[in-house]
Amino acid sequence: MWQNKLKDTITFCLGLVLIGVIIQGLGALKGDVLVFPGVDEILRAFFRLITTPRTYLLIWTTMKHLMLSTAASTVIGVGLGLAMGMLPLLRKLLQPLMIMLRSLPMVILIVITMVVADYDLVPVLASSIILFPMIAEAACEGCIRIDRELIDVYRMNAGFSLRVLLQVYLPLMAGYLRQAWVNAVGMGVKLAVSTEYLVQTRDSLGKAVTTSSYFNEYQDIYAYALVMILLVLVVSEGPVLLGKVFSRMKRNCISE
Repeated sequence: MWQNKLKDTITFCLGLVLIGVIIQGLGALKGDVLVFPGVDEILRAFFRLITTPRTYLLIWTTMKHLMLSTAASTVIGVGLGLAMGMLPLLRKLLQPLMIMLRSLPMVILIVITMVVADYDLVPVLASSIILFPMIAEAACEGCIRIDRELIDVYRMNAGFSLRVLLQVYLPLMAGYLRQAWVNAVGMGVKLAVSTEYLVQTRDSLGKAVTTSSYFNEYQDIYAYALVMILLVLVVSEGPVLLGKVFSRMKRNCISE
């Protein structure tokens, strides 16, 4: 077991080295050290950023947008997906809308949101609009895949209620929802930063990237990219790892 984990860790580190080699190669090929600075310069900028208090203000602004959009898209997506799974007519009716939202380029949805909503709300609204179809379709698929015999059992005793939703449907849909949520959170970071970049949200990572590009500080842009990668890893893989730790602790307590 530990050998497989060690192998995965080494492979991941080699992947990071590969990224550095690609950046260095592009810099040598292009002959432009301004746009493609050295890895050492990027790392210096990265460590400078993570030791600067203002960086955490930027991260917090982006995280607020991410948490609000993820919460909104989860509530809307699970509710709508459950309704679509239980009502075939509604599923067919909303299928074109789901396809349209999944197919439209993100920048178009963001620009439309910028036109109809206040700029302060755009990072949350645009991200929610793009993310909730992912969760809705996963919830719909999970609902459809539930064993009908299990549904018949609860129907023999009671009708559909909040208790049935929490104790029957959601646990049986958990696998589909978990994967959709991990994908949505990872994409949510990129969406939040992209919308912040377009609307120039104050004290955000998107605004910081704009400022760095304006002053040709490309090493800072790559450093912010590293910060965003870490954010994606923390918010997408963190809950999964915590869940595994708690499950292991629970099994150990039961066995004792």
